Amino acid sequence: MSEDIFARSLKLHRELKGKLNMECRREIKSMEDLSLIYTPGVAEPCREIQRDNEALWDVTIKNNLVAVITDGSAVLGLGDIGPAASMPVMEGKSCLFKRFAGIDSIPLAVDTKDVNEFVDTVARIAVSFGGINLEDISAPRCFEIERRLQERLDIPVFHDDQHGTAVIALAAYKNALRLVGKKLEDARLVINGAGAAGSSIARYFLSAGARDIVMCDINGALCSGCEEGLNSAQIELSKVTNPNKMRGTLADVIKGADAFLGVSRPGLLTGTMVKTMAEKAIVFAMANPTPEIFPDEALAAGAAVVATGRSDFPNQVNNCLGFPGIFKGALDVRARRINEDMKLAASAALSALVSDSELSNQYIIPNALDPRVVPAVAKAVADAAVKTKVARI
Repeated sequence: MSEDIFARSLKLHRELKGKLNMECRREIKSMEDLSLIYTPGVAEPCREIQRDNEALWDVTIKNNLVAVITDGSAVLGLGDIGPAASMPVMEGKSCLFKRFAGIDSIPLAVDTKDVNEFVDTVARIAVSFGGINLEDISAPRCFEIERRLQERLDIPVFHDDQHGTAVIALAAYKNALRLVGKKLEDARLVINGAGAAGSSIARYFLSAGARDIVMCDINGALCSGCEEGLNSAQIELSKVTNPNKMRGTLADVIKGADAFLGVSRPGLLTGTMVKTMAEKAIVFAMANPTPEIFPDEALAAGAAVVATGRSDFPNQVNNCLGFPGIFKGALDVRARRINEDMKLAASAALSALVSDSELSNQYIIPNALDPRVVPAVAKAVADAAVKTKVARI
């Protein structure tokens, strides 16, 4: 990726002085407009909400408003840069909500790493929103934060770094398996990176029917009974993965694997390792902006299908394919949460957008600008919400 993109982006941000605007949906041109939008007329919708809190969905922007919230502890590949420095990313995420799904959102950075303080802060402001998108929060804190907020709130709470990546990755992975003639339940998958994204992907793939997943972190394969150096979330993950109790480094456990999925760091997968994988190997190198291995090297080493997280290569596993449609579907039916069935429905809808005649090693997942994506995902998610009885309407 050209360094020039960074300089041009900074220049653009300086010129824009922020990427978002707030706009009134009704122009105020007369005193009557003023009296309807604000006092005295506004008193009546206030009384309506006082009589029935559910009216908040009908008379305010709650029905189409999401909070994009971070503590700045795990921002992109930049790491713990703090809440202030995270704001350009939160603004960017809000732009994507608006561009792809027409959803309004407010970027918020909370200046604490204390789980209790963060949860309390978000819970106290949540009444204004129809959903909460948690963003760029480090593991394992992110797991507890999401769980506790889901327990306290009656609106969707969704940590996109975990679940958004997982939803898109599963859709792409199922199509890659379809292309190479392998089955989800039979394929051995090695996931490199046991943080928020990797852990969530593993659990999500297991819920979808995968049986043989080996997780690796910087110290090698996670294995039940080998707990030294693992956090509590990784210990629990080791109990449900690696059924054959493989041990060793990534180079050791990748041998004979049908697929590799990386959410880790640049350059960790080599062509030599790919050559040791099973025939028709699948490689998802999703570290950003520099993948674990570049597509040309993986293909030259024998990989049949390669995906990355980048838009300048085919098969981009891009969260833009997920969160806009997922939240739109949830908001359309005023869902109380985003559950596993809703996420699986989103993956299935995405996967189905690639027909058998279109499927190739250059096209296993729609691109982020495909206009079919958000409507298809939103409908699938809304239908699943109704079916699982988490929808209000």
